[in-house]
Amino acid sequence: MKYVQLGKTGLTISRVGFGGIPIQRITPEEAWTLMRSVAEAGINYIDTAKAYTVSECYIGQAIAGMREKFVLATKSMARTKETMAADIADSLRKLQTEYIDLYQVHNPNMEQLRTVCAPGGALEALLEAKEAGKIRHIGLTAHSAEVFEAGLNMDWVETVMFPYNIVETQGEALMHRCMERGVGFIAMKPMAGGAIEDASLAMRFICANPDVTVVIPGMYSPAEVAENVAAAENTAPLTEEEQAKLRSVRAELGGNFCRRCNYCAPCTVGISIPSVFLFEGYLSRYNLEGWARERYATLSVKAGACIGCGVCETRCPYHLPIRQMLKKSAEEFGE
Repeated sequence: MKYVQLGKTGLTISRVGFGGIPIQRITPEEAWTLMRSVAEAGINYIDTAKAYTVSECYIGQAIAGMREKFVLATKSMARTKETMAADIADSLRKLQTEYIDLYQVHNPNMEQLRTVCAPGGALEALLEAKEAGKIRHIGLTAHSAEVFEAGLNMDWVETVMFPYNIVETQGEALMHRCMERGVGFIAMKPMAGGAIEDASLAMRFICANPDVTVVIPGMYSPAEVAENVAAAENTAPLTEEEQAKLRSVRAELGGNFCRRCNYCAPCTVGISIPSVFLFEGYLSRYNLEGWARERYATLSVKAGACIGCGVCETRCPYHLPIRQMLKKSAEEFGE
């Protein structure tokens, strides 16, 4: 495992981190086993969030007794001082630790970022927690390039997390500015929210960029840990065949696909929008029709139930035409 400095924080972290979203799928016992495989693989950077339901709890329980092996990072969508202070206290409790290495403002839009920084905003709570030793460093996560760029001009931002993968390269210029300014860059969505099937190719592409400080693939099994670490350790240049596959993935996905960030939720009528698009992807892109239809059938509310209200589209950080996409999925699945 290669280790790097996380920007100006002074923290030494593994180039591959552990993304804590998929841990929600497994049991606490399985999480305990998983975190030991993470430690054995040399991964010491752990990413989670208040929004990831049981993730903080599972991770806290699983690393009890070996907290010193890890750099813990979590994040909150709180925008005010009061709510951020409460979230920090809750994260400390769930993670079973006296301090959190990196606490991040989670995916604000520009208006929310201004609220965070204003008097009575979340930044006040973060700075007070840092002064008290409850958190060590402060970062920002974003899906919008506008927010990313704004964060680079704020002195308190020590790290930025932003999507970067084979098909989402819109942040590359800003990523380079991160390196120049000593701001750690955390690459999220390495598989584009599950849209990219070849994890090895995806990881190799990302790790070839020196502007990436750490990449955080979501993992929920020891086998995934081993696969991601092996891919990152393979520093050989991409072959012509692999370059051709990169071009094929880009052409196939373009920019009009769901990253399963779930910010569109809740749907007015209860459609699990990311699940619909996941199963549609397996149906249309990966030739797994039987599996896709079987999984789609388990959804309690199908795509055809969409009433076209458009509320989901106002929440989508990628400005996807969700109503149109749901209509297409309903046609393909027949309901």
